[in-house]
Amino acid sequence: MKLFFRLLLVAFLVTPVMAYCQHADSLLKVLKNELGKKKAYDDAKEARIEKLRKQYEQTSITDHLKQYNLALALYEEYKSYQYDSAYVYVNKLRDISTYINDMSRAYYSQIKLGFILLSSGMFKETFDSMRMINSGLLSDSMRKEYYFIMYRCNSDLAKYNSDKYFTPDYIKAANAYIDSAINLTAPGSAENIYYKGLKHIGNNDNAKGSTELGKLVAPNVPISMHFRAMITCSLGLIYVSNGEKEKGLEMLLRSAIADVRSSTKETVALFTLAEQLYKAGNVKDAYEFIQLAKADADYYGARQRKIQIGAILPVVAAEELNNTESEKRTILAYLGAIAALASMVIIFLLMIYSQLKKLKQKERIIEEKNELLKSVNNQLVEDTRIKEEYIGQFFKIISGYILNIEKLKVSVETKLSIKKYDEIRAIINGVNIKKEREALYHSFDHIFLKIFPNFVAVFNSQFEEKDQIWPHEHEVLNTDLRIFALIRMGISDNETIAKILEYSVNTIYVYKMRIKAKSKNPELFEQRIMDIKAVDSIE
Repeated sequence: MKLFFRLLLVAFLVTPVMAYCQHADSLLKVLKNELGKKKAYDDAKEARIEKLRKQYEQTSITDHLKQYNLALALYEEYKSYQYDSAYVYVNKLRDISTYINDMSRAYYSQIKLGFILLSSGMFKETFDSMRMINSGLLSDSMRKEYYFIMYRCNSDLAKYNSDKYFTPDYIKAANAYIDSAINLTAPGSAENIYYKGLKHIGNNDNAKGSTELGKLVAPNVPISMHFRAMITCSLGLIYVSNGEKEKGLEMLLRSAIADVRSSTKETVALFTLAEQLYKAGNVKDAYEFIQLAKADADYYGARQRKIQIGAILPVVAAEELNNTESEKRTILAYLGAIAALASMVIIFLLMIYSQLKKLKQKERIIEEKNELLKSVNNQLVEDTRIKEEYIGQFFKIISGYILNIEKLKVSVETKLSIKKYDEIRAIINGVNIKKEREALYHSFDHIFLKIFPNFVAVFNSQFEEKDQIWPHEHEVLNTDLRIFALIRMGISDNETIAKILEYSVNTIYVYKMRIKAKSKNPELFEQRIMDIKAVDSIE
C-alpha cells in the first residue's frame, strides 16, 4: 500500500513536468516555424518603412509638424530594428524641433535618443543625453516616458555593475523613477500594471512581480506584439531565477516568437533562450539560436548584447562542434554498416542475377524447342492432310484404272477367243495416254489448290508484276507453277519431277533456274515457296 501511494505521488509530481516539457517542445516548433518566416516579417516592416519614407520625402519642407510626425513614425519603426537608422531620424526630430523652437518636442527627441543609446549599450552617452532634458517642459505622456528611460538606465546599470558599493544607489534611483512613472499612468492600465511589476522585480519580490506581469500575457489583452515580447521575457527571467526552468523556458519561447513576429532585432529573449537550452543539454538548438541572436545584435548595433553573446558563443560552439564530431563518427559507423550490408545485398543480387540469367537461357531454349515442336507439328498436320487428300485421290484413280483394265482384259480375251486380232489392235489404239496424263495433271492441280488455295497469289508476290506467272483461262496450273507445286509437296528431286511431268531433267533444271532468277530474292525463293501454308494447318 505504501508503495502504491509513493507511485501515485511521483505520478502527480511528474505529470505537470511532462506537460510543461511537451508544451515547451510545441512552442519550440512554433518558434522554428516563425524563424522560417522571418524574412517575410522583415519584408513587411521594410515595406512600411519605405511607405513612410516616401511620405516624408514628399512632404513640403514648410510643413514642419507633418515632417516631425513622419520622422517620429520612422523612428518608432527603427528604434528596436536598426540603431543607425533610428539615430538618423531622432536627429531629424531634434533638428525640426529646434528649427520651430519647440523645446518640449526637442527634449522629447532627447528621450528618444536616450532609448536607442541605452538599447545599444552606451550607458554614459544615455545619461549625458538624458541630463540635457528639462522634465518641467514635458507633457505628462512625455514625462512618463522620460521617467521610464531613467528607470531603465539605473536598473540596467545596477545589473551590469553588480557592485555592493554603487549598485544600491542605482536601485534606489531606479525605484524613484519608476514610482514617478507609475503616478502618471491610469490605474489598471497595461502600462500601470507593467511598471508595478517591474518595481516589484527590482525590489527582489519576484512573486508579486510575476503576478502583476502575468495579468498582461493573457491572449485577450490588447497589447502590441513588441510589448508582449518584453513582458514574457521579463517573466521568463523571473521564472529562471526562481528555479522554475520549464515555465521560464516557455515564457522565453513566447517572447522570442513575439520578437520574430514584430521584427525586433534589439532582443534579449533569443540570447537568453539559447543560454537556457544549452544548460538543458539542447546544444543544437542553442547554437542555432545564439547565432541568430548574434546576427540580430550585429544588425541592430547592440554593443552590450554582442559582448554578452560573445562570452557564451565560443562555449556553445565548442560543444556543438563536439556533438557534430560525435554525430559524424556515429554516421560513419552507420555508413560502414550500411556499406557492408549493401555489399552483401549486391553479392546476393549478383548471385540471383546469375541464376536468373541461367534460368532465362533455359527458358529461351525451351521456348525455341517449343516453337520448333510447334512447327514440326504443323508440318506433320499439313503433311497428313496432303497425304490424306492425295491417297484418297490415288485410290480413286487406281480404282478407275483397275476397272478400265478389267474391262480391257475381258474385251481382249473375248476378241482373242474369236480370233479378231484387228479389233484388239483397235482397242489398244483407243487408249489415249496424253489424255490420261492431262487428266492426272488436272486432278493433281485441283487437289493441290484445294490444300493450298493461296499458292498462286503467294507465288506471284515473289515477282515484279511484269515477271508474274498466272495460269491461262482454261488452265488450273501451268508447267511453271506445277514444278513448284511439286516442290511444295516435298518432291525436290529434279529427276522425279521430270518423270512426273514427262520432261528431261535438264529441262526441269532450266525451268527452275529461269524462274528463280526473275524473283525478287532468288536465294530465298524456294524457302518462301515452302513457307506457303495449307488452309487447314494448325497455327
